[in-house]
Parts: sequence; structure tokens; C-alpha cells
Amino acid sequence: MARAATDGVAHLCRVDPVLADVVARVGPYTLRAPRRRDDFAALARAIVFQQLAGAAAETIHGRFAALFGGAPTPAAVLACDVARLRGAGLSGAKTAAVTDLARATTDGRLVFPLPAALPDDEVVARVTSVRGIGPWTAQMFLMFHLGRPDVLPVGDLGLRNAVRRAYRKRRDPTPATLERLAAPWRPWRSVATWYLWRSLDAAAPTNPAR
Repeated sequence: MARAATDGVAHLCRVDPVLADVVARVGPYTLRAPRRRDDFAALARAIVFQQLAGAAAETIHGRFAALFGGAPTPAAVLACDVARLRGAGLSGAKTAAVTDLARATTDGRLVFPLPAALPDDEVVARVTSVRGIGPWTAQMFLMFHLGRPDVLPVGDLGLRNAVRRAYRKRRDPTPATLERLAAPWRPWRSVATWYLWRSLDAAAPTNPAR
């Protein structure tokens, strides 16, 4: 998403004065996709991070990764005893999800690496075929790992809260309202989302799909 640092920010400031003010307060755009892609490890990480605060998620993910001497592989996860996964801090649901992700890469449901030109909606369709991976996790994978520039996670509570504050609305916007508001942001909705998260700071996801 290298162009986003210039083209995307300039576009958002031009089409939306509220976002222009947010950009001025937050500062430079710093989100970058990883140079080396490991789709399996990124999705496993995203599963671990679900519904957890950043520090707790980092701790549990560190324990999970340590079981495999670093980045997990599908074969290593399938060979790992369930009790060891639970002992690292994964819930029963997350253990089942990580295991199904590993199984999906061996039974043909998911083939990694995903093609670079695969449309966002197809990426979402493929990864949400795995147990425990829903639209939000898929969208974080698109933004943080694949570096897709035009993702709008309308169900994200942090984003909705940030929009309510920045645009001085009485209540959090509905997904439909957020879609309408974000229409001028295309094709840089990921950039706008990042800036709005940063405007709240504490509500911002901490690279769950790194």
C-alpha cells in the first residue's frame, strides 16, 4: 500500500474536510503490509487475536508461536496435541479454528499463498470457509497482511465509535450509514479506517493479521 502514503491521504483530505482534520491531528500514515507473506501464520495470528486486547493477545500468541519454534506450519499445528494448544492460552473455539485452518490448507479448501490479484470479496469468501474466521477477521487480514487499500470493516466497533466522535453524531453509525459516508473515500477506505482508528488510539487493532 505504498502509494497510500501520498495518493490516498491526499485524496481523503480533498474529499472529506473532517478526515482532513483527523489526518492533521494523527500525522503521517504508517501502516505497511509485511514484506514477507506467510498467509497461514497471519490467519492463525488473527484467530488468536479475536476478542482480546492487544497485550493479552500478544502474550497468548507468543506462547502459541513458541510451541512451534516461531511461525507455525499447518503440519505442525495438526501434529500438536490439543492440550498443548489449550495450555498456551487458546480457548476451545480458537483451538478448533486454528486446527481447521491447518486442515483447510491440506484438504484443498485453501491454497497459500493466495494469488496477489484475487479480489477482496473472493479472499473473504475463501478464508471465511474456515471455522471461526468471520468477516471481521478476513477484513483485518486484507488490511494488515495483504495491504489492500479499500477495505471498510463496517462491523468494527472502534471504527463506528471513531466516526461518531469525528462527525459529531449522536450514536454510532449503522453499517449502511457508514457505507454511504465512506463512498467518497474510495478507493482508499483502508487508509481512512486506519486514521479513524488512530484518532481513538486505544480502540485501534494492533496488527492482528501481521
